[in-house]
Amino acid sequence: MRPQDIVILLKIIAKGDNPWQNKDLAAELYISPSEISESLNRSAMAGLIDADQRKKVYRQSLMEFLEHGLHYVFPAIPGTLVTGIYTAHSHPFMQLEFKTESLHYVWPYAKGEVIGLSIQPFYKEQVKAVQEDEQLYLMLALIDVIRVGRVREMKYAVAKLKEMIG
Repeated sequence: MRPQDIVILLKIIAKGDNPWQNKDLAAELYISPSEISESLNRSAMAGLIDADQRKKVYRQSLMEFLEHGLHYVFPAIPGTLVTGIYTAHSHPFMQLEFKTESLHYVWPYAKGEVIGLSIQPFYKEQVKAVQEDEQLYLMLALIDVIRVGRVREMKYAVAKLKEMIG
């Protein structure tokens, strides 16, 4: 698995029942069509997506991986102060639930409007993609809570992800 595989699976879930092709995902995520294809192959081998059709995400398996394995496989170590957009517990949704007096977490983005500790996104163009899909943005921010959050925040993020992923 590569980090962007998680984003691709979440994008498929975010699309719901809307039909899509690899080229659609590629355009919306700013990833090459060949990388989408390779990612779907890796996800099929990992048992996270239907191996034959590659359109059906095995949601329970994905959720199990996100909850129990993600922070081991793709840990996030906050970096230096940068300009960016909110992620993890700093995402506006999480700020409604948790008041924090610590520094915010952000994905680095030159056109961002906030300053915080950097958390590297799963792939280079992730910030562009989430600006066009609020549901994907929230899911990825919740995943960052799992990667860097405290126990109470993590439990909340997992519960919300379960609700969103189904």
